Amino acid sequence: MIFLSSRSGFQHPVSSEITPEAVYLQRRALIRQAAMGSAGLALAAWGVRDARAQMARPGQLPPLASVPTKLPGGVVMDKLTPYKDATTYNNFYEFGTDKADPAKRAHTLKTDPWSVEIEGLVKKPGRVDLEDLLKWGAMEERIYRLRCVEGWSMVIPWIGYSLADLIRRVEPLPGAKYVEFVTLADPKTMPGVRGGVVDWPYLEGLRMDEAMHPLTMLAFGMYGEVMPKQNGAPLRLVVPWKYGFKSGKSLVKIRFTEKQPVISWEKSAPQEYGFYSNVNPLVDHPRWSQATERRIGEDGLLAKKRKTLMFNGYETQVGQMYAGMDLKKFF
Repeated sequence: MIFLSSRSGFQHPVSSEITPEAVYLQRRALIRQAAMGSAGLALAAWGVRDARAQMARPGQLPPLASVPTKLPGGVVMDKLTPYKDATTYNNFYEFGTDKADPAKRAHTLKTDPWSVEIEGLVKKPGRVDLEDLLKWGAMEERIYRLRCVEGWSMVIPWIGYSLADLIRRVEPLPGAKYVEFVTLADPKTMPGVRGGVVDWPYLEGLRMDEAMHPLTMLAFGMYGEVMPKQNGAPLRLVVPWKYGFKSGKSLVKIRFTEKQPVISWEKSAPQEYGFYSNVNPLVDHPRWSQATERRIGEDGLLAKKRKTLMFNGYETQVGQMYAGMDLKKFF
């Protein structure tokens, strides 16, 4: 039993990584400093902290308006990954298997017009244009960790809203237990689709409670701008406590099902990639350890690897969904 029962309790290896606690402690410090007559300096420091989510835009793509999130766990205090690194080191096999391929080739992707088909066990199925999807929730900027199953990580400011906003709007039927996500597979604009890396189109899925969790996000932008094509334009999923491949890109279908969907990597290599794929330093990939990670942008010759956090540091927010599960079996 790898995990986490009511007897063993959850583990919080680095409590300072939990955003709500850090915010709480800083506010307490602000009150103390105000009492000592240094409120001006403290307020300035707090303003700088809040401004991290409203950084200067890269100026590469059109801006996408948003407000800083107030969601618990929605902002981590880690140093942001440079925009250049986040947009040139990508896994998007529809454009090739090399990390540089998406940035080189994704310009062929046509994102206008774009629509998403809502299918399956819902009261309100149908095709929804991107322009309407942009209005289905209040645009927030959230700073999430992104942990790849390959052992590297980033910290990215995403723009979007909780997937739960969309789910409530389409009204799932009682039999809907899972949500499946389908990525575009267009051999004319996506050269990787002409190969056989996986059985295209790329499929991902979540259990309904995972999909409804407020941290699960439909993202339309990053770094204050619309989503770059190599990062999954015009909209993608972001599930910060799971390995990055769970966050499907360039979505064209969202399907509600009774049975657990078979996701693409689970179909291609079931011994290596499971349906849940929660970030877990205690459960290694068959070919490498998951105990540590390399933070992109901090990967010089002398840079030390970071310890990987349970659920990528979001254990406080999401751990209760998996209480009692054997996460080595349900990997």
